[in-house]
Amino acid sequence: MNLVMKDPQARVDHAIDWSAYLAGQSLIASAWTVVPDEEGGLTVEDAAFEAQRSSVRLAGGIVGRVYRLINRVTLSDGQEDERTLTMRVEER
Repeated sequence: MNLVMKDPQARVDHAIDWSAYLAGQSLIASAWTVVPDEEGGLTVEDAAFEAQRSSVRLAGGIVGRVYRLINRVTLSDGQEDERTLTMRVEER
């Protein structure tokens, strides 16, 4: 498990490079979900995607909490896939 640290006051961008997994396909949709979804928790401020890369801007979070950031994508052939990042919020 890769654990990414985030300050609760920071607004940070994260990206996933899907190129190694696409086998000639491209991304046609991308959605980000934060688990748990809680008041004052980690939030998705903005998201975008290109043919082989998805990105997200995150804000907030409760100190000491661990969040799962899930990126679910749809490929040009209709297949779906997802990747999860684990994020811990700490004062930095």
